[in-house]
Amino acid sequence: MTPLPSNRPNNLSLGWLEQEILEIVWEWGCVSAKTIHERILSDPDRELAYSSVTTVLKRLTKKGWLTCYKNKRTFYWQPTISKAQAKALKAYEQLNQFLSVSDPDLVASFADSLDSTSLEQLDAIAQRLKSLRQQREEEDDECTS
Repeated sequence: MTPLPSNRPNNLSLGWLEQEILEIVWEWGCVSAKTIHERILSDPDRELAYSSVTTVLKRLTKKGWLTCYKNKRTFYWQPTISKAQAKALKAYEQLNQFLSVSDPDLVASFADSLDSTSLEQLDAIAQRLKSLRQQREEEDDECTS
C-alpha cells in the first residue's frame, strides 16, 4: 500500500499536456526540457513548441509537482512525489469529495449498482478499516496503561 505523501502538490488539477509531461518526468526521473521536447516530437503527428514545454514545466513546478535545478547551463526537472503517491493522493481526494456529500442515503444508493467485483473490493476495504481500527485501539490501550 502506497502511503499518502507528506509533501503534497498545492494544486492537483492537471491539464492534458501537464499530465503528459509529468508522465515523461516520472519515466525518466530527472530530465531536461530538451529531452521532453524531443520525446514528444518523436511522434511524427505531433507539433509542439519548445517554449510550450518550458512553460508547462514552470507551471508544474509552481503547482508543486516538480522541482528544478541547474547543472552548468541546463535546467533539469524532478518529480516531488512518485507516480504511485500521486495516484494515492488523487484517490484520497476523490474519496473525500464523494464522502463530503454527507447524505448517507445518497452515498448508499450507489450500492444497488455495484457489480460483484466492486462488492469484493468494498469488502476488502471494510476489512482493512476494521484492522486499522483495532490497531489504533490497541495503541491507545498501550498509551493509557
